[in-house]
Amino acid sequence: MNIPAVHHSWNDCVALFESRGLPLSSYQNLYNEGYDVHAGSLSVTGPLDLDATDPYGTGFVVDGDLEVTGTILNVDDGCPALVVLGDLTAGAIHLEGDAKLLVRGTVRVGAFVGHMTDKLVMIGGDLHAGVTVLSDGFFPDLVAGAMTGPVIAEPYAVAELGHDVATPAAAEVLVPEVLRGTDEDDEDGFDAPGVHGGRLFARLEAGLPVLRQPL
Repeated sequence: MNIPAVHHSWNDCVALFESRGLPLSSYQNLYNEGYDVHAGSLSVTGPLDLDATDPYGTGFVVDGDLEVTGTILNVDDGCPALVVLGDLTAGAIHLEGDAKLLVRGTVRVGAFVGHMTDKLVMIGGDLHAGVTVLSDGFFPDLVAGAMTGPVIAEPYAVAELGHDVATPAAAEVLVPEVLRGTDEDDEDGFDAPGVHGGRLFARLEAGLPVLRQPL
């Protein structure tokens, strides 16, 4: 899926970021190359697979709000960056590769999942998620606003968030199909307590619910 956009030089992108109040601390870590810019807000019928998109530049910039009806997916390394200069709403977000996700405003998702990424993930507003699942060293670099919804993660990841969040058992929040048995190994090294990462990804990719109680 390609996002309708016009290619801009890096200098043009910096001028746009400055005009929208995006902090230098966020975009200075992007590749200093051209990006494809969509003027105004955008609604996309998902899923939005970042690994399968084909930008002319290094990534996409949405100069407004972005709404994705399905899941935003990233598994492979080398995916394009996604910069949203407004709010981001999606069914879910699953990041597992070389993700670069910058959102100036608020993120609203049914599930936010991060696993073992060499990533840059910065949210300038709130993160409202039905559940946040963090694994193998993943945590957002920044959530500047409030963080709401339960978090399923090892204690070290919860501590890195810098937010006071609820940490219930996975079985209290997630459907049985994505739970990991006591003696069951997860071949992908997914260490979020009680969660089988492969089955969680498969349900999100298919657009199936992962929450016991829908939002």
